[in-house]
Amino acid sequence: MSSISLPARCDRAAAEALLPELLAALGSGPLHIDARECQQVGQAMLQLLVSARQTGDGAVIAPSKALCEVAELTGLTEELFSGVEA
Repeated sequence: MSSISLPARCDRAAAEALLPELLAALGSGPLHIDARECQQVGQAMLQLLVSARQTGDGAVIAPSKALCEVAELTGLTEELFSGVEA
């Protein structure tokens, strides 16, 4: 299983920088995204994470408290974390 770690600030610039690595990893089986260090999460990163969950074998996201809160505020909790053991 491939693994990618997200930075503390997950804004548009971070999403753009992460995109090539994410695309390469999604083609090689299940993906684990370590988002436990995320403190700020923007819309672009949310879109990227939803896409990662829906692409290929999908992705499993280990979220931070901040990511969980943003997911709840935006109604994306089920989309991002369904089927993930807490």
